[in-house]
Amino acid sequence: MVGDTSIGRRQVLAGIASGLAGTAGCFRTRGGGGESATVSMLAAGSLNNALENGLRSNVDATIQVEAHGSAEAARLVAEGQKDPAIVSLADIALFDSPLSPEWFAEFATNSIVIAYNSDTDGGQRLAEAGSKNWFNPILDDDVTLGRTDPELDPLGYRSLFMLGLATEYYGTGADLRAAIPTREQIYPETQLISQFETGSIDAAIAYRNMAVERGYDYVDLPVEIDLSDPAYSDAYSTASYELPSGKVVQGGVISYGSTIRHQSPAVVDVFNAHTTSQYLSEFGFVVPKDYPRFTANVPHDVTD
Repeated sequence: MVGDTSIGRRQVLAGIASGLAGTAGCFRTRGGGGESATVSMLAAGSLNNALENGLRSNVDATIQVEAHGSAEAARLVAEGQKDPAIVSLADIALFDSPLSPEWFAEFATNSIVIAYNSDTDGGQRLAEAGSKNWFNPILDDDVTLGRTDPELDPLGYRSLFMLGLATEYYGTGADLRAAIPTREQIYPETQLISQFETGSIDAAIAYRNMAVERGYDYVDLPVEIDLSDPAYSDAYSTASYELPSGKVVQGGVISYGSTIRHQSPAVVDVFNAHTTSQYLSEFGFVVPKDYPRFTANVPHDVTD
């Protein structure tokens, strides 16, 4: 089924990461109207637009957002190259390793879709193929495809999980995980969908929110392969990928998590707005009724 999008095509542009969050977690800066707080956030690339254009207007503090693929973001913090007040990642497994915070909150889910540009011939072919045959025009080289690097972010390795699961689900003659990926398809997560504007690609393996927030059409995938449904957790877990660090990540339901590294009243206010505000749904994420879900030793003022 082709997904319906509620935001007009290209009316919402991806926010530009103001990535100057270096070593300051939360500091004070005085402006003409008095004193205000600045809170640094290191976040998954797929969250960037929602943070810049949704969260920013919901908080009193000034937020400085730096966005990377989640695996890269986790590595930068683990190696001491970045020291943000808040870390928000697209895979909670990264809070086990390379990060090991005392606690974190799961706050949103997502699904894998095939986003496409309906203004191109390749995009139109993919739309015609639909959710039952989307892989055929890609295998026939009728569609130029974009995806992200599995070594840098969860979307990259989740794209490979989906392709592996799709091979079995559709009963294809070709191993889609082996036949479809090429190095030429890889773009940074924060730039993936913007390649539609440049004409570089016809379609992309993306998170649903990335298509929704930019107003692009997309092909919904069956829940058996889109990594969105807890009922299929066991099936998803049959897929895996080894990161350059040697850590093996398993397939599973997409789940976003966040933690505070440098706590202050301003940071807690931003964190609470980040993990509970309506903006997440408006930007295409799914927020289950029991979210946010907290793990381990959560400070009382975070959960109050």
